[in-house]
Amino acid sequence: MKKNEYGLFTAIGMIVGIVIGSGIFFKSDNILVATGGSISLGVLVFAIAATGIIFGSLTISELASRNSKAGGIITYAEYSYNKSIACAFGWFHTFLYYPTLIAVVSWVSGIYICMLFGIEGTLLIQTLIGLVVIIVLFIVNVLSAKLGGYFQNASTVIKIIPLVLIAFAGLFFGNPGTISPGDVTAMKSVGWIAAIAPIAFSFDGWIISTSIGHEIKNCKRNLPKALIIAPLFILVIYILYFVGISIYVGPETVMSMGDAHVDLAANKIFGPWGAKLVLTFVVISILGTVNGLTMGYTRMPYSLAIRGMFPNSKAVEKVNSNLGMPVVSSVIAFIISLFWLIIHYITQKFGYLPNSDISEISITINYLLYILLYIKVFKMGRKGEIKGIWRGRLNPILAIIGSLIILFGSIGNPLFFIYATICLILLIVAMLFWKYKNKNIV
Repeated sequence: MKKNEYGLFTAIGMIVGIVIGSGIFFKSDNILVATGGSISLGVLVFAIAATGIIFGSLTISELASRNSKAGGIITYAEYSYNKSIACAFGWFHTFLYYPTLIAVVSWVSGIYICMLFGIEGTLLIQTLIGLVVIIVLFIVNVLSAKLGGYFQNASTVIKIIPLVLIAFAGLFFGNPGTISPGDVTAMKSVGWIAAIAPIAFSFDGWIISTSIGHEIKNCKRNLPKALIIAPLFILVIYILYFVGISIYVGPETVMSMGDAHVDLAANKIFGPWGAKLVLTFVVISILGTVNGLTMGYTRMPYSLAIRGMFPNSKAVEKVNSNLGMPVVSSVIAFIISLFWLIIHYITQKFGYLPNSDISEISITINYLLYILLYIKVFKMGRKGEIKGIWRGRLNPILAIIGSLIILFGSIGNPLFFIYATICLILLIVAMLFWKYKNKNIV
């Protein structure tokens, strides 16, 4: 594959672009409801839920600085443990994590595109628009890695604009008296825990940047930088937006209006066309998320194949000399995404997953898998391979705590154990596949 297609800004843009999607625009009301209208407690819950990504990325950056081989998470699992566990990580991301996220987020893009252009948003229409989005972005990323990177950079900058404008409008023209630091005493009640799951979802996706690590200029220096800078930037933007819109509109209004509070804020700031303008930003934001997911996903079957961890690896690992892209790998990724888009349509149409979707629990299980990598970094710290108590000890410990917090916030889902069982079966099948293949090679 072509090397050095992406710079540091693209790596940061990929993380920011994937993590900041549509969720942050429409989660403020849910967070305030969970915290009883307390802005200060909401900020605290943001910080707690962000533990998983902030310290997780700091910890993973230690592994990223030591490995530049294609595969990202697969490389780190192989380096930390063995090929069997690496295969399990890779299969989980290839067959479940990436494609379910792409399916759900592309469908969400269909919802907001219908709203933007006044199209009757039936489930079928939304899903078909999502399909078109998937097709276009896969083609863009296969035909030109640089073009995919440029779109990622542009969408990242564009999606930050409404967040920053609303944040500063609130901070300068809002009522700061609505913030009461004493409200954190409400933590004596456990209701605020419900805010962790949606916040954790809004922070997810940062690990995907590691899948293009081998194509980043000066990877061992720039990828760790991106894994540190981007999550901290996202946390600051999220908190500023949450505080800004809460004091600009008022927490009671945000809670009573629900998602419509975004339109109210937009009209106050931008005028009558505010709603359309914000909706345009949201659509670009979502497309940026799908693009970032696609950038990472097209490499996953290839990353498995070069290790012999994918069926018919010889064909999958081929790279098109003209495009510098693993086309067969990209086609496989597209087909799997299409499969999950169909499954998502079926589950939504017949209500098989009430108040949920096909991607929800895979995100939580993903954070549990990260714990294995965090433990490796902790062991490296104890052996002196990583200098400093903070880098080698405290970071991985806090990252583990962050993952457990996300688990705690998600386990209340009534379908959690069904989802978790499906994930576990896939992980076991992957390990058995590797052992079978390895046995035949031997």
